[in-house]
Amino acid sequence: MSTLAAPASKNNKSMILLNGRIIDPANGIDGVGHLLVVQGKISAVFLNGEEPDLPDEVDRIDLAGKWVVPGLIDMHVHLREPGEEYKETIASGTRAAAAGGFTGVACMPNTRPVNDSYSITSLILAQAAEGSARVYPVGSISKGGEGKILAEYGEMRKAGVVALSDDGMPVVDSQLLRRGLEYAADYNLLVISHSEELALSKNGAMNEGYNSTRLGLRGIPGIAESIMIYRDLAVAECTGRPIHIAHISTRESVSLIRRAKAKGSLVTAETAPHYFSLTDEAVGNYDSRAKMNPPLRTADDVMAIKEGLKDGTIDAIATDHAPHSVLEKDVEFARAANGIIGLETAVPLTMNLLRNGDIDSGRMVELLSLNPARILGVEGGTLSPGTVADITVIDPDLEFVYSVDKIVSKSKNSPFIDWDLKGKAVLTLMAGEITWSDLH
Repeated sequence: MSTLAAPASKNNKSMILLNGRIIDPANGIDGVGHLLVVQGKISAVFLNGEEPDLPDEVDRIDLAGKWVVPGLIDMHVHLREPGEEYKETIASGTRAAAAGGFTGVACMPNTRPVNDSYSITSLILAQAAEGSARVYPVGSISKGGEGKILAEYGEMRKAGVVALSDDGMPVVDSQLLRRGLEYAADYNLLVISHSEELALSKNGAMNEGYNSTRLGLRGIPGIAESIMIYRDLAVAECTGRPIHIAHISTRESVSLIRRAKAKGSLVTAETAPHYFSLTDEAVGNYDSRAKMNPPLRTADDVMAIKEGLKDGTIDAIATDHAPHSVLEKDVEFARAANGIIGLETAVPLTMNLLRNGDIDSGRMVELLSLNPARILGVEGGTLSPGTVADITVIDPDLEFVYSVDKIVSKSKNSPFIDWDLKGKAVLTLMAGEITWSDLH
């Protein structure tokens, strides 16, 4: 049965998405139907063969064989602006987001200067006003991201931050983390933890194990991540405040979060597509495109990440989109910068999980849309009538080669270049406006 609404918006266009498979786990919907968009909002969903009676001026888009899902939200990206615009800008990064099916991205604060103030947050949002995706700034936990003094959360909240993180660096001082969690809660801000024990990871270039030994590279043991996660969970439990653990990569990390959730701790967690798609074998013979932090781990860790995604231990898939130029990547492996781009490969890599039976389509939408919206406390994640028409259309059967010439991001640092991929976002709508189309 359809539910009608009469939303108002500056966008006066009306369109109907016809014959798509509508997947909306927030409302328990998974079936072929039609979705009507009026004035930038979702007006009605027609299911079970119900046919709408529409005027001729409504644009019609036939999406037979394609999925219509709530707009994808990436809760962990690096847009590099301000300060490193030669790697990425807010404009280019949000174009890449739209090309990947994302209608919203949360940008980490380790820009230059660090986003630790009202003015930097305001600058980011001003630049994002003309972007191709919604931008949700994440403010720094500490001033300058230096882990010494708490930043001004109230001012950043007024400016528009949705969460806090010193991403790229852990908050080493446990007392500072405790006060940050307590202070953040006063402003309804989530703390996102980069969990890394620096004494164990110092000067490391890849996962510690057989391959690091073979290549003669200093390794980073899995406990560099899990030890700090244990600390972060303990501090959060002490405060009774929520915490979100970023980019987990090891079996022990999954186990720690699973146990914390069983105890009732207020913890959520994310992983990235590269942690369930690659192992440290991808480093090959010093391929710096496969260098990131946390590093790629073992096949056993990959299996654990998949298990965590399936059973709900891991709440979200985030790309950790980290653009770098050849200046940072085309150097000796140990000196190369950490990070890969990921906005344009997230959908096909996640769809590999479906094809392998690790998750189903509803779970995919939860991981890439519904849960990120809920965790960040932002609008989206649902196709409910009356909500903003942020919509992603996915062709699950579209096969393509991820080639350098097709990359929308300003940087090209990806280990997935020249891979044969299947499943792609082919239409992205933000408030009913098409921000990306690859319909054939």
